[in-house]
Amino acid sequence: MKKFIQNHKLSIIFTLAGAMAGYFYWKEIGCSTGTCPLTSQPLNSTLYFAFLGYIFSGFFNNKKQTVNRD
Repeated sequence: MKKFIQNHKLSIIFTLAGAMAGYFYWKEIGCSTGTCPLTSQPLNSTLYFAFLGYIFSGFFNNKKQTVNRD
């Protein structure tokens, strides 16, 4: 588990930061009518922004991945 966290530290940080941003977006801006699909519920907003944080972390991944074509 410790090795997994060390190898994926950047992705974990960006995912948690995205989740926090999503929750605070819902809390501060949100949707007052309840008809907005992403911001009407805190879980929806938190998961969506966590996913965006995870995707955004891929831009900062410096590890070179090789493709093994047999």
